[in-house]
Amino acid sequence: MKNVLCASALLLSSALALPEDLARSKALVSMEPAGTTAIDRGKPGTVELQFRVARGFHVNSNQPKQEYLKKTELKLDAPTDIVIGRTIYPPGEDRSFPFAPTDKLSVYSGDFAIGVVVRPLHSVLPARYAIHGVLKYQACDNAACYPPKQLPVTFEVRVTRGQGRGKKNPRQSPHAHS
Repeated sequence: MKNVLCASALLLSSALALPEDLARSKALVSMEPAGTTAIDRGKPGTVELQFRVARGFHVNSNQPKQEYLKKTELKLDAPTDIVIGRTIYPPGEDRSFPFAPTDKLSVYSGDFAIGVVVRPLHSVLPARYAIHGVLKYQACDNAACYPPKQLPVTFEVRVTRGQGRGKKNPRQSPHAHS
């Protein structure tokens, strides 16, 4: 009987884990699997990456209202001859929280997408290329913020030949040459 009570207490205490314990034990932001995006070489294309913030938590947007807040930021490393252009962050949602009820914070919660402009150079061979990086963020709940974390990010682009620049015949003179 004593063993059953101990096991029940342990099970109950793990089920009632504090948000702080939850924040330390698991990633509070996850990335949905990104499909492969086809992009013509020499032309820019946008890859949309989908992220999810765990229920009951939020992260600061990429443009927090206070400069001391840790912004959410995507850092990528591309293979040679593939240029990472602009990163397109969604606008944050203005919300106030019990720890600062008169202040509005710009945050992401639930699902949000970040767009990345990718441009393979003309010299890139048509193939699949993996792009790696990290999403830097700081998760908070209604009572506290937790240490900043980094989420590994990986997605694939398939570089295609695109529309060829067909060679045109040089302009011909309307005059007949003998």
